[in-house]
Amino acid sequence: MTAATTRSDPRTTPLPRLAGKIAIVTGAAQGIGAATARLFAAHGAKVVVNVLEENAAAHETLAAIGVDDAMLFQADVTDPTAIARMVEATVQRFGPPDVLINNAGINVFNDPLKLSDDEWARCFEVDLKGAWNCSKAVLPHMLAGKAGSIVNIASVHGHKIIPNCFPYPVAKHGLIGLTRALGIQYAAQGVRVNSISPGLILTAIAEAGFASAPDPAAERQRQADILPTKRIGEPDEVAYTALFLASDEARFINAADILIDGGRSQLYHE
Repeated sequence: MTAATTRSDPRTTPLPRLAGKIAIVTGAAQGIGAATARLFAAHGAKVVVNVLEENAAAHETLAAIGVDDAMLFQADVTDPTAIARMVEATVQRFGPPDVLINNAGINVFNDPLKLSDDEWARCFEVDLKGAWNCSKAVLPHMLAGKAGSIVNIASVHGHKIIPNCFPYPVAKHGLIGLTRALGIQYAAQGVRVNSISPGLILTAIAEAGFASAPDPAAERQRQADILPTKRIGEPDEVAYTALFLASDEARFINAADILIDGGRSQLYHE
């Protein structure tokens, strides 16, 4: 095995926690993806910053990491051919990927009977099949090295149902199912697959939601007040969980889902 795929012993390995690892982070232009890419690089990983389109936010993420430790790659996760090219470019630039963070996703919220066929298809193409396209592309490399960690960014919508958010929770339930199925399938071959289910996190999408309310400040406060923590989560708090799952510290965690919602899903009522 190469240095990038050799499993270290977390009890004797000092920080950084991803030294020598090669990671692909999808949807890494902003929010959780950007926070994860930056954190991984800070902990020694070479990072492929996947974006749907090259824009200012994407280049900001790349600049924050540095061109020696990161590569920007534009590819739609719904396009298997583009994803295969991204993985091949990763191998050529840095080596076989050790870590995949399936973060790219979109919100599709509607009343079920008002939902168009195109909305249904787009939700599942991005939020579920996109994660499978990326996983399918990296798995041969991880299996060849007998080591690897895939982390899928799911959602609390994969655990609890909110009316008029259809079909997003269906896709996220499916993503958690994909996590469990792949995790069990390849456990004995050294590849772990886990997921994270964030609740309300201060991303651009959340900020846009607040801004669309008649009183954005009041809406932000209302959302914070219904959380046990009385505050909204930060992208870095999701990124640190991804860092743990990607590292050898989590080498016996597999086919699991970790909720990051400040305890909101455990409340009996609002």
